[in-house]
Amino acid sequence: MPPDPDKRLLLEQLRIDPVHREEHKTSSRTWWIVAGVVVAIALVGAAVAYFVLRGPRFEVEAATAAPPAASAGPTAILQATGYVTARRQATVSAQITGALTQVLIEEGERVTAGQVLAKLDDTAQRAALAQSVAQVQAAKAILVQTQAQLDQSRRDLKRNQDLIDRHLVSQQALETADTQVKTTEAQVASQVRQVELAEAGQRGAQVQLDYTTVRAPFTGVVTAKAAQAGEIVSPISAGGGFTRTGVGTIVDMDSLEIEVDVNEAYINRVRANQPAEAVLDAYPDWTIPAHVIAIVPTADRSKATVKVRIAIDQKDPRILPDMGVRVSFLEDAAKSGAGAGSQAAAAPRGLMVPAGAIVERDGHSIVFTIEGDHAHATPVTPGQTYGDLRQVEGLTTGTRLVRAPPADMQDGARIVVNKQ
Repeated sequence: MPPDPDKRLLLEQLRIDPVHREEHKTSSRTWWIVAGVVVAIALVGAAVAYFVLRGPRFEVEAATAAPPAASAGPTAILQATGYVTARRQATVSAQITGALTQVLIEEGERVTAGQVLAKLDDTAQRAALAQSVAQVQAAKAILVQTQAQLDQSRRDLKRNQDLIDRHLVSQQALETADTQVKTTEAQVASQVRQVELAEAGQRGAQVQLDYTTVRAPFTGVVTAKAAQAGEIVSPISAGGGFTRTGVGTIVDMDSLEIEVDVNEAYINRVRANQPAEAVLDAYPDWTIPAHVIAIVPTADRSKATVKVRIAIDQKDPRILPDMGVRVSFLEDAAKSGAGAGSQAAAAPRGLMVPAGAIVERDGHSIVFTIEGDHAHATPVTPGQTYGDLRQVEGLTTGTRLVRAPPADMQDGARIVVNKQ
């Protein structure tokens, strides 16, 4: 029996057209892709916003604010850093231009005043000296000859004077003899000057010959050897860089002293003959007694410091020129016994922090104190510098801070403290 037409119609309505099925699948896939892209963009945006809002994370080293070191002693009223210098040192050179034939020094060698350091080729100087010696001898020979003529003229004059009284010679012969004596005397005087001139030339030639020997001007230690045998040396720079201007450098170790730069705000605490103590950077456990020689009466406007000369009271071979040194200026014993109150007033105030921890932000000096994983800008008042440390006010003892803040670190920056 054929199907009912109404049922056939109903079945046709329930059947899904293949074209419509594909369109449905395509639209569903598109929707999921769009949704995935939107979610990815949202996640990236959230991550970017998270890092932007929280800022970069800095890896830093921590330091601790501490009171001034007690090693300076209770009588230390000021500290400053400087260098060991030699008041007496010289780069020795020849006084004439010449080629070196011998260099008789080495670095570290001790030499005495007048000791021969080097020799130059002296062929020309010896020839000039021999010539001047010959000229002296020739001048003296002529002087002897002229002196003999003068003696003869004087005898002739005396003889004519005896004969004129007996009217045996004419008056004219007597006058001629007298003129001859005066003329010969003038010739002798002139020849004496010629001898003196020749002798002066000989002395000059001897000086030029002596210049070919380079000697130590004072007793000291050779710190540099600047030339070798065969090189040309000259007291002035010449030859386009191929001429040496010195043979070596000598330092008088007995003239070593210390020069330090003191902040001009604290120079009123320093005076001549003030006791002090010096500690070399190379020997931090060795304290050297010293005292102030003088305050150089001028200031360095670029550094706002005044130079102070310090005498070393104990000489030692370990002290070398240009060594770094830290000097503690001490209060006099009489003043140090005046009472603890006066000492406290003179002692430096504040805490010591690394000098590199202090930075400028908006015209103010600050340090970045560490609180958890963040660094906070804290204003401070800087004071005197002590080597790589600096005195500040505005912190409490034990405060942890960033040792060397990066230039782009700001208040509240996230940090990671490196373990030391």
